Amino acid sequence: MEDLRVLLKLARMSILEEFEGKKLIDKEEWIKKYPFLAEKRACFVTLKMKDKPRGSNLRGCIGSILPYRPLIDDVVANAKAAAFEDPRFPPLTPEEFERVKIEVSVLTIPEKLEYEDKEDLMRKIRPGVDGVILQLANHQATFLPSVWEELPAFELFFAHLCMKARLPGDCLMYHPTIYTYQAVEVEEEE
Repeated sequence: MEDLRVLLKLARMSILEEFEGKKLIDKEEWIKKYPFLAEKRACFVTLKMKDKPRGSNLRGCIGSILPYRPLIDDVVANAKAAAFEDPRFPPLTPEEFERVKIEVSVLTIPEKLEYEDKEDLMRKIRPGVDGVILQLANHQATFLPSVWEELPAFELFFAHLCMKARLPGDCLMYHPTIYTYQAVEVEEEE
């Protein structure tokens, strides 16, 4: 794929547009220069505070699971949403914007993972490689592949994913539907 580092600049400019209250991104120019931005792709934009320790530095993360709009639109919308609409955090301030590191993850299309039981799931899931979507009744949550860095143990990863879906930590016993996907990730330098 193309040099995805341009997505970082695009995400940063998207947030800056909100602070400056004016348009900084000429969509046609960007697509002319980087044609892959016109492809329908899904992405997540993650904001992390540079001056906080790993594990407690998340400042916002919003994304799309399925591709339904051009990548340029997905990056712009998700960057703004991660900065200003993540319900877990107050809107990003200009002062924080200077100290935030941006990561963009471009996702593959999720595929349903058939499994017999928890042990079978444990054999089939690839920690550090697979992002996971967990669905049970009307509950759903996802963790990007990078979450394995914070929660490297299968049990811990899935307990947190169940709780993120507002389910009990042992929700695997109810055999939820599992989808997996992979992500190509780029992040700003420290």
